[in-house]
Amino acid sequence: MTPDRRLSPALLARVLDARPGERAEPARDLVWDSRAVTPGAAFVALPGARTHGEVYAEDALARGAALVIGTRSRARGLQVADPYRALLQLGSWLRTGFPGVVAGVSGSVGKTSTKEALARALGWPATEGNLNTPPALSRFFWHLSPDAEGAVVELGIDRPGEMDELLELTAPDLGVLTAVAAVHLEGLGSLEAVAREKLKLLAASPLRLAHEELRRWGLPQGTRTYGFGLGADFAGEALELGCEGTRFRYGGRTLRIRTLGRGAALAALAAMAAAELLGRDVRETAERLETLEPAPGRLEPLRFGRTLWLNDSYNASPRALEAALEVLARCPGPRGVVLGTMRELGAEAERWHLEAAERVMATADRALFVGEFAEAMAAGRPGAAAAASVEEASEQLLEWSRGLASVLVKGSRALALERLLEVAGA
Repeated sequence: MTPDRRLSPALLARVLDARPGERAEPARDLVWDSRAVTPGAAFVALPGARTHGEVYAEDALARGAALVIGTRSRARGLQVADPYRALLQLGSWLRTGFPGVVAGVSGSVGKTSTKEALARALGWPATEGNLNTPPALSRFFWHLSPDAEGAVVELGIDRPGEMDELLELTAPDLGVLTAVAAVHLEGLGSLEAVAREKLKLLAASPLRLAHEELRRWGLPQGTRTYGFGLGADFAGEALELGCEGTRFRYGGRTLRIRTLGRGAALAALAAMAAAELLGRDVRETAERLETLEPAPGRLEPLRFGRTLWLNDSYNASPRALEAALEVLARCPGPRGVVLGTMRELGAEAERWHLEAAERVMATADRALFVGEFAEAMAAGRPGAAAAASVEEASEQLLEWSRGLASVLVKGSRALALERLLEVAGA
């Protein structure tokens, strides 16, 4: 990465077709939250759901911003008609200036794990965490070293048309699609709409790789598939999902990875397939993947006393829950599950949660359901308890978990269920 790349106001003005202020200074960073401004950063005054970024422009300048990219004329600024469109334009220009290969990863579930696996397998820089929006991607390209052989970016969407913006910005050479599932239904409306938006990544990428299950949606011509089925172009074999690690065979070699679950195995397999598509050495790729550690909040094993806690609090969806329960079923019993609300499931959210409760009780001896559907999920199910909030769950947790050998903790990110693990480990 290149943390000290500076762009002059004149250059930015040409790229953005903007009117520069006479006191605008060269910028070395790109931010859109005034609280994140450091001296020399360019602050983009983006429109928000409740407040326009222009409200925070003076605060950004007081914190040392080199300039403000916004709709108003100011001495230390660049005036543009549409700050969000300007951000996309800037990101696209920065991407065009990167000579390496860009791999774009998307999917309803598994995209962050796949991005991490691909970055490790290839030894390429990647976007951090789940920073997968146009502002975050523009900033990533700002700091991306032109000497890098390639880069891996994650593309996240929750509304129609957003994938088009991300593809315009990132122009991926390789597109990797992990899954289409019931996620972000509030913004996208239906599973068919999710598929339609996600598949745009493959259509826009010269090299195309998708999980084999996505064939049902009609993959673009030339798409290669990966998976543990016999029909995959890049097929993994002999998958073993353990409570301490995962292993499978690929290309005559057994991979032993430290990350847990079918999702982790698919992420590693996707990375192997992508590396092969790109002509990389399979043995070297496998060795890199075997050093990948479990990420915080993604089936992260933690041991407190005699109990193994699987911290899967990073996010939740019905599909991801199934994968987590598959791992828990291989862990020592008796077993428990703490399941929080799964967000953005649209009008059918309660139905999805009741179905999830049935799956949980088929695997676990006890369950603690947390959030708005908790009472309904626990009703009539022996061994199930309910808590309206994380705070209420904290009060029940130690007594509820007494005697359990393995506990899965899963819920949407907004609930911050990792707070329960602080109670368990105290």
